[in-house]
Amino acid sequence: MAQTEEFIATGRRKTSVASIRMMPGSGKIDINGRSFEDYFPTVPLQNIVLQPLQTAKAVNSYDLSIHASGGGAMGQAGAAQLGIARALLQVDANLRGPLKAEGLLRRDPRMKERKKSGQPGARKRFQFSKR
Repeated sequence: MAQTEEFIATGRRKTSVASIRMMPGSGKIDINGRSFEDYFPTVPLQNIVLQPLQTAKAVNSYDLSIHASGGGAMGQAGAAQLGIARALLQVDANLRGPLKAEGLLRRDPRMKERKKSGQPGARKRFQFSKR
């Protein structure tokens, strides 16, 4: 029973989480059971997801199955980007230099600031009345 090589990685961005299953193939990408172009209809979002593969020059070398949850489209694209970069590191450790130079291995730490009590938002204050 021949078992194909499979690489699993996780990426996060804001409140989004993306689980990546990468295996050698022809470049087919599925996200949550839908095609890549259907799930991310705009070109900038597609470019965000494909950036690690383009940096590694492996765009049509691997089939990707991505499960993304939480957040919005931009957060899910960023989470998928980090997950793909981490999966590529498992394939070839020599890709660390180019991926790191592009900033693809760093998790973006920016999160939404929490709402404080006694205020309508994180930083906004209720209107001040002097008299």
